Amino acid sequence: MQPLHLLTPVFENPAINQRLNKRIFLKMECYQPVGSFKIRGIGALCQEAVRSGITHLVCSSGGNAGYAAAYAGRMLQAKVTVVVPETTSTMARERIRSEGAEVIVHGRAWDEANTFALELVKAVQGAYIHPFDHPTIWQGHASMINEVVAQCPKPDVLVVSVGGGGLLCGILEGLHRNCWADVPVLAVETEGADSFAASVAAGQLATLPQISSIATTLGAKQVTPKLLEWAGRHQITPLVVTDRSAVEACLNFANDLRVVVEPACGASLTVLYDHGEAIKEAESVLAIVCGGAGVTIGQLLEWQAQL
Repeated sequence: MQPLHLLTPVFENPAINQRLNKRIFLKMECYQPVGSFKIRGIGALCQEAVRSGITHLVCSSGGNAGYAAAYAGRMLQAKVTVVVPETTSTMARERIRSEGAEVIVHGRAWDEANTFALELVKAVQGAYIHPFDHPTIWQGHASMINEVVAQCPKPDVLVVSVGGGGLLCGILEGLHRNCWADVPVLAVETEGADSFAASVAAGQLATLPQISSIATTLGAKQVTPKLLEWAGRHQITPLVVTDRSAVEACLNFANDLRVVVEPACGASLTVLYDHGEAIKEAESVLAIVCGGAGVTIGQLLEWQAQL
């Protein structure tokens, strides 16, 4: 089977480079068919399940993973059910349904939706598609770095948003696979969805009591244990930013690149706008524009007014 994801470009934006006096390489995962990087790992896991004879895929998601699973199911001619929490936007739900998938709303946060999905998959005898915690997903996301090494010079630092940790696990796998193991990572989360930073501070897996950030697609109360393993063997620095900063970064990025991304992606983009001190020592930066398909400019402007 051919991969379901696309090779995405790496851009430099002159205005951003000049303002920061650095070379900023933007890996534009927002240009994937489903608007985010998720199709790399989710697509690979769905293909693996279908190859084994599975005809019904069940995914739990804050939005983007479910959209990727729904797209993959349509491409693979498999039935898909996506369980989302109440916080998943109406737009995200509609986009999942537009791919022919069934959407079930359950629970106030992703963790509750996930518990329901795990029970459902037993009843339908399908395959469970985890949104971030599976080796095949990490391998799929690692393909991003396979592309990057041919698209730009080795950066001084890599910047990425962290939710459940699936993307970062894949990136780290890709860095080590491609002899870029010495590239440090700046892992950015929003306040109220900062389970990785909390785990690093505690020296063990930490579970947030609730998700209070508007960046709901970062909303895993606990990251995959694999990410904490990686933190013991790779230089990863957590950075926690406000929702307001993430939203402002989304709007600024839309002005600079004419691209709309979610606050979950805006978290990492804050280093290009109001958290430049986090990359002040670097001359070159690789920023993963992870994307997200659940917001509009109008929604970002509403959040900006509220925050």
